[in-house]
Amino acid sequence: MIDTTLTRSASLTKNQLPGWALWATFAASIVLGAAFSALLGFSIATFAIFAAVLFVAGSTIATRVVEGSRRAADRFATNLIYGAFILALVPLISVIFTVLVRGIPGLSMDFLFTSMGGMTGTVDNETVASGGPVLGGAYHAIMGTLLITLWATIISVPIGLLTAVYLVEYSKGGPLARAITFFVDVMTGIPSIVAGLFAAAFFGLVFGPGTRTGFVAAVALSVLMIPVVVRSTEEMLKIVPNELREASYALGVRKWRTILKVVVPTAISGIASGVTLAIARVIGETAPLLVTAGFVNTINLNVFAGWMASLPTFIYRQLMSPTSPTNTDPSTQRAWAAALLLILMVMLLNLGARLVARIFAPKTGR
Repeated sequence: MIDTTLTRSASLTKNQLPGWALWATFAASIVLGAAFSALLGFSIATFAIFAAVLFVAGSTIATRVVEGSRRAADRFATNLIYGAFILALVPLISVIFTVLVRGIPGLSMDFLFTSMGGMTGTVDNETVASGGPVLGGAYHAIMGTLLITLWATIISVPIGLLTAVYLVEYSKGGPLARAITFFVDVMTGIPSIVAGLFAAAFFGLVFGPGTRTGFVAAVALSVLMIPVVVRSTEEMLKIVPNELREASYALGVRKWRTILKVVVPTAISGIASGVTLAIARVIGETAPLLVTAGFVNTINLNVFAGWMASLPTFIYRQLMSPTSPTNTDPSTQRAWAAALLLILMVMLLNLGARLVARIFAPKTGR
């Protein structure tokens, strides 16, 4: 019995690489990659390239020798997939790491709750000379970003939702539906600066040339948001099973109430994600805000009058036009702190979307 068990176990593991083989190949690739990179002048990039190529080649050859060509091809494809995944993560990790390292020193209560009013090059020069904390903050830009994005969301979400509902629930693929779909596709590819120029030109015709307010900026951002909301909502509504609609109709529920009480709650998770994606798409836009809202160093909470600052334009101005041309470090620190704040806002938006989806999703319990 024991001999039979040993024979069966040996037959199952025959022509298979042992578990330590890939780890040994990985270790050898690291060592050889470092050696080859050192010959060319060591750098992280050349080291990673040499190590990756050696690991893929070594593991594929070892698999081919022991397990055959089919398993070797499978191993090669698997390694390529893992490599592509790691390459996709590298820019993300690099951006997050850089923004954290350079942005955290600039985050402070003073930065969050003060504006740039009264900040001059002399103040920055004195700060650099004394080695004290950087004065001036982005409170005015934070409030401007929140207000402009809020109004853009108020404009875009109802229009986008109603358009998607019409396309999925009411249209029969007629000329109007095809025209709407065509224009939504066109709007998806509109450059952001064109949306800003459109809003500036429209309000310039109505209220006079040079009209720049937070609301004009919100209209420009809504041009960019609407097609994203329409497309994402349309896809979410399409995947709602028709059986749910038919069951509601069989109970005598009207169509508008079926959409409101059955279809939309079923798709609310995807709709919330789409709206969040649309907000994240526009919250970091710079060009349309420069054209429509301008830039100021003081606080303006009225989106219907006066120029208004935002975090993207704040970052742009701090980098391109430092407060002190001779000492740019304070302005650079403010710019990186504002960039980190933008990333945190996008993360909070994603968390909020998940919370909304969980709260309003239909209950699945019995």
